[in-house]
Amino acid sequence: MREQDKMTMEQAEAKMSCLREVFPFVRLVKGSVLKDREREPAEGLPRVCQCYEFWKKDKPCENCISRDVLDSQGEESKIEFIDDQMYQVFSRYVEIDGEPYVMEMIKDLDERTLLDSEGYEKLLSHLTVYNEKLYKDALTGAYNRRFYEDEVKDMKGPAGVAVIDLDDFKIYNDTYGHHAGDLVLETAADIIRRYVRKSDMLIRYGGDEFLLILPDIQSDIFAAKLKMIQERIYEATIAGYNRLQMSVSIGGVMFNSGDIKEAVSRADKLMYRAKKRKNMVVTEWDVKDNPKKAPKEESEDLRQQILIVDDSEMNRAILTEILQKDYRILNAEDGEQCIEILEQKGTAISLILLDLVMPKMDGFEVLAVMNKKQWIEDIPVIMISSEDSAQFIQKAYEFGVTDYIGRPFDAKVVYQRVFNTIKLYAKQRHLLSLITRQIYEKEHSNRIMITILSQIVEFRNGESGPHVMHINILTELLLEQLMKRSNDYHMTWSEQQMIVTASSLHDIGKIGIAESILNKPGRLTDEEFEIMKTHTLIGASILEKMELYQDEPLVQIARDICRWHHERYDGRGYPDGLKGDQIPISVQVVALADVYDALVSERVYKKAYSHEQALRMILNGECGAFNPLLLQCLMDIKDKIKWELASGMTEDYARWEDMAEVSEISTESIKKLTD
Repeated sequence: MREQDKMTMEQAEAKMSCLREVFPFVRLVKGSVLKDREREPAEGLPRVCQCYEFWKKDKPCENCISRDVLDSQGEESKIEFIDDQMYQVFSRYVEIDGEPYVMEMIKDLDERTLLDSEGYEKLLSHLTVYNEKLYKDALTGAYNRRFYEDEVKDMKGPAGVAVIDLDDFKIYNDTYGHHAGDLVLETAADIIRRYVRKSDMLIRYGGDEFLLILPDIQSDIFAAKLKMIQERIYEATIAGYNRLQMSVSIGGVMFNSGDIKEAVSRADKLMYRAKKRKNMVVTEWDVKDNPKKAPKEESEDLRQQILIVDDSEMNRAILTEILQKDYRILNAEDGEQCIEILEQKGTAISLILLDLVMPKMDGFEVLAVMNKKQWIEDIPVIMISSEDSAQFIQKAYEFGVTDYIGRPFDAKVVYQRVFNTIKLYAKQRHLLSLITRQIYEKEHSNRIMITILSQIVEFRNGESGPHVMHINILTELLLEQLMKRSNDYHMTWSEQQMIVTASSLHDIGKIGIAESILNKPGRLTDEEFEIMKTHTLIGASILEKMELYQDEPLVQIARDICRWHHERYDGRGYPDGLKGDQIPISVQVVALADVYDALVSERVYKKAYSHEQALRMILNGECGAFNPLLLQCLMDIKDKIKWELASGMTEDYARWEDMAEVSEISTESIKKLTD
């Protein structure tokens, strides 16, 4: 602080007298007064603030520079608006007789005071750019949420209000990257702007949600615009992402009076209904005036079900009254009834409102059962209780509840939290189904390509076309049964599917064998057989040379299968003479599947054996030794094998005989092998 800012009251009065020749209003504000006005006054006493009378305000300024100057012991200035009048305020820290004060100097301003005409235009341009940055979303050019909060939420009707949600937006980001997601948002915003007026307001309301407000518009024109927007977005393409299919779900309402936030909430609910079927528009007059055109989900039977679990009949009645308009309500008086209903309904329950203090079975016991049965992963639970201790609530959250609502109930809070929770879980389920479908489609495409490659080998080998498909089916059936029979070879479903996929490549090494040997109709000579055996090493070598993918589990499994699928459990196979569990279990399974299908298929050097003959030959050791556990699995599923392969409608199995003969083989043959 400067020395000249330390003075007596007499000196301060003299200084202020000089300043009044420049500033119409000069005053001193005591530091203690500035601090006191931040505190709540005692009951019955007015707030103390000297500036209220001058500024005609009933509360402190949000950006009081005098309070800032008191802390910094410096000086600041600002421009203050009161109605349409503009003032310039200077605040300076001083000490008078050892006490802290702020000296304020205030003068009114107008455009002529500030700038010449050229400067005035520049100022307007600068303020316009500032306003754009303040209220515009940088990516889409739409208004942002701040604009809604500052400028829209207090607007009056009439207006059309629509919530527009981009379907599957997270999938775009996760699958194609954030650049694609940004292009989707930009494209959608551009299309919407194309079909609205300059006076209409497009607001980016959330990450993938837009709010569209069309003042002074008729409902039929509003509905037509929304439909046009929905159709044009669906027809749009994203440059560089031809496989990306855009769509939006739209909810629309008319806002005539009252609180626009309530209209936005109604539009949001309708958008959520539209989202159940995706790529559609739902307006409130469609649902109200044209029930035949309303989506099927609006029917009484298909509304989401909420289970209210509370031993108080009054509490159940209150919650039912709040929610029954939009949801089907089920009631349970205690935890035992809750579990019974969950056993019957399962995930048909969209949400549980659960009291925790109940007789017979309390809420924590219900949550324990839901965790044990994994219901908690699919059915959200909102705790309803008058217990509000932090320890109590924390325990409930640890059990997996989604939210907590205390009693007494606030109807609006209850409804909004229920709606938000159901909406969130519905989006998650929808997203999960999309991801599952994408994974399936990707895996399906991968298997098609691998099958094409393996079929090229089979075609060159002159073997039956369905051989690869048979190996896939047999491998999958054997793995499933192995997991049921034994805990020695634990594999996840994903790992099992990887083995099934890799089994298609078991014979790719045959691409390096001369056709004269591959398709020789008679018995191979010893020299020819030695050459034929090298297909195992050739196949493994092909995969080992794929340096870019050497760390991929699929390539590693396929390499093992290529090299060792002719190894045998007693060590008498080739090329490395592996024995027992030296052979990976994935290879053992594929080897058994390969031998079975080779027996029942016609080859250039042999006729096809029947299903029954093939099983007998394998069990009697005529085709080499196999893991006894796998032989048990083979016999467990012998009927299923015949059915699965026959349902594939392949010619190889058109001549199957009655199965009665096989049933006589199983028990004794298996027992001999396992003794």
